[in-house]
Amino acid sequence: MAASFIPDFRLMWYLDELKKNEFVQFKQLLKQETVQRGLQPIPWAQVKKARRQDLASLMTQRYGEQPAWALALCIFPKIHRKDLCDKASRESAANAYRAHIQKKLISMWSRGAFTEIPGCFDQSLTCEEHESLEEYFTPRVPRRPRTVVLRALQRMGKTRFLMKVMLAWSDGTLYRDKFSFIFYLCCRELKQLRVTSLAGLMSRERPDDSVPLADMVAQPERILFIIDSLEELQCTLTEPESELCRDWREERSVKTVLSSLLRRRILPESALLLAAMPMRPEALESKLDHPNMQELKCFQDSHVKQYFCCSFEDRGRALAAFSSVRNNEHLFTMCHVPLLCWMVCTSLKQEMERGRDLAATCCRSTSVFLSFMFQAFTPKGATRPSQQGQGLLKALCSLAAEGMWTDTWVFGEEELRRNGIADTDTPTLLDLRLLRKYSESGSSYSFIHACMQEFCAAMYYLLDSPRDHPSRAVMPIEALLLTYFRKDRASWVFLGCFLFGLLHESEQQRLDALLGMQRSRELAPQLLGCLRILAEIEDPEDQVEFLLLFYALFEVQSDAFASRLMSSLREAHFPLRERPDLAVAAYCLKYCSSLRELTVSVPEIFPEERGPDPMSSRTLLWWRQICSVLTANEHLQKLRVVDSVLGKWTLLILCCQLRQSTCPVQRLELKDSGLSTMDCTALASMLATNRKLTLLDLSDNKLAEGVSTLCAALRHPDCTLQTLVMAGCQICEHFCPHLSEVLLSNANLSHLDLSRNSLMDEGVAQLCEALRQPTCSLQTLW
Repeated sequence: MAASFIPDFRLMWYLDELKKNEFVQFKQLLKQETVQRGLQPIPWAQVKKARRQDLASLMTQRYGEQPAWALALCIFPKIHRKDLCDKASRESAANAYRAHIQKKLISMWSRGAFTEIPGCFDQSLTCEEHESLEEYFTPRVPRRPRTVVLRALQRMGKTRFLMKVMLAWSDGTLYRDKFSFIFYLCCRELKQLRVTSLAGLMSRERPDDSVPLADMVAQPERILFIIDSLEELQCTLTEPESELCRDWREERSVKTVLSSLLRRRILPESALLLAAMPMRPEALESKLDHPNMQELKCFQDSHVKQYFCCSFEDRGRALAAFSSVRNNEHLFTMCHVPLLCWMVCTSLKQEMERGRDLAATCCRSTSVFLSFMFQAFTPKGATRPSQQGQGLLKALCSLAAEGMWTDTWVFGEEELRRNGIADTDTPTLLDLRLLRKYSESGSSYSFIHACMQEFCAAMYYLLDSPRDHPSRAVMPIEALLLTYFRKDRASWVFLGCFLFGLLHESEQQRLDALLGMQRSRELAPQLLGCLRILAEIEDPEDQVEFLLLFYALFEVQSDAFASRLMSSLREAHFPLRERPDLAVAAYCLKYCSSLRELTVSVPEIFPEERGPDPMSSRTLLWWRQICSVLTANEHLQKLRVVDSVLGKWTLLILCCQLRQSTCPVQRLELKDSGLSTMDCTALASMLATNRKLTLLDLSDNKLAEGVSTLCAALRHPDCTLQTLVMAGCQICEHFCPHLSEVLLSNANLSHLDLSRNSLMDEGVAQLCEALRQPTCSLQTLW
């Protein structure tokens, strides 16, 4: 299929390359060449008047596609166009490479084909995806973006989407005229390498040496590097220039080679398509050369609903199941990955057949995974797994735990046997859709999804003791929690979350009934003690990923447990990148009764603000609950909302809480929060009524004309503000009279920062005049 689009048009494209006189010579030599080969010539009258497209059609109809092409290749050198033969040779090799990539990808895709719904959810790109991908590398003015970053959460379908991109390229429907070669570099696999070169990385994808690497890199603008899961290598892109490679054949560490490629020190003309988790997208963006930053949305909300309707035979049941899942934002987000959506649908269909309450099952993602696991190991007609099934379940969980601690996601037969999975067990695990073949040879395997491996690893700690594990790499549960919540391993995404979810009372009851286990009840005190240590450490911002902690507590769904842990927390610092983050933060912050400092960053995750009734949206409801901590917590003194995009309604909700007399916040920082002139009205209203705020930092917001509105509130005799920072707020000399009036009338304001604003000499003179007046209380002016 990879070359299927070529023969029909290739001859016409090549004839288009000929100049007018060359085309005339081609026709004359065509007449001679057919006679010499004993072929029936095309009537000269037709050849003589034929245009390029017509001649290609005449030759193909008379001689067939391949013979006509062979004739053209014989004639090109005779009219001094051997370059066209060379080009054809390169294209032939490129087509062979396409065919190789396509064969490999189709084989890989087929291992997960059970999740597909033909004609609806399969390996094809949607029209919207196709248009977006073409646009990403379309020339723009003044420069052409050659680096595209697709930002998506871990485990949310990045790899599957990239496979669809490569399949579309291999069959000629995407980037046909842009890229001759695509190289897929998976950082999860590459981090196993110690030393390599870009040549070595490229050679991993080549079937043979039919296309020399030197020929490929001779046209670097025709190469696209697809780099998957960049966060796995933890590349900071901060290496000194002296350490970077300049030669694609130079051997260095994998990090150095990739950093050299990304920072355009090797093959700078090549195109880059990165898929990465948006931990700090602004940091990544600053290190790359004019990147085109895009959000990856593999599965839209409507697609999830459609998938449910296609999966369930009864539409009513489908909508009931979808409604239950929709109420859990974390689980619903997981369903945006087709494979996980299939798993959830499969689990819920069987839960329905057993008469279980779907609402209870869908309260926690862990519950859905546990249901899927036990349904897989429970024989038809039975109520619990057999002894043999329990043994195989424990062996599978043992394998998963070893993989998490050794950072292994692909397992050989030796690893399977070491953990108790016999050769005869492997077909069973494949049929149960718990494992899948990783390679065509069948000698290596992986879990159907990394989330499944994380869930099984969490289950291991409830089924067995790590002291008895065959691998010394598997550590005790205390070490697991410290490693997870400190984010020491980038690949551990849901492990701690699943572990805590399994401690929920209903899950403990199911484990006890199905396996006769009591170990889960012994673990709860251990986990609580470990988490209390984390919550009470000094400088928690540098040592704890608060969102991971929040997700774990959200899975437990125990008010008493959350209260005992969070009541001692004094500081919390976390970003809110996705809708589930808002939900879990809203749940956990209400238990932080001793919180003194809160820092959040909020990117643009409030699309409902543009709807007809924005205040009724889920995201704004969660945001309101988060902001309610400002009045519910009497100890909270400092609030920082930084590097954010606060829209009209999000700011109004925040200011509404800050206006309340019960709000104890004294220091408010809204640096670089996307505020504009229009937002100053809400801020001014808050300043006019708040009697406790002493510091306000509005740096790096485009306030401009809104400064006059703020100044009106600052002149209020009851304004308690002592420090005001408006550095880099696009304030010009025209607003200095308003600021001067504030200096003369506000007796509390002692520190004012107006740095990085174009005040001009005129504006500075006006401020200086105010400073000379005896009624001015200002002590510091920047």
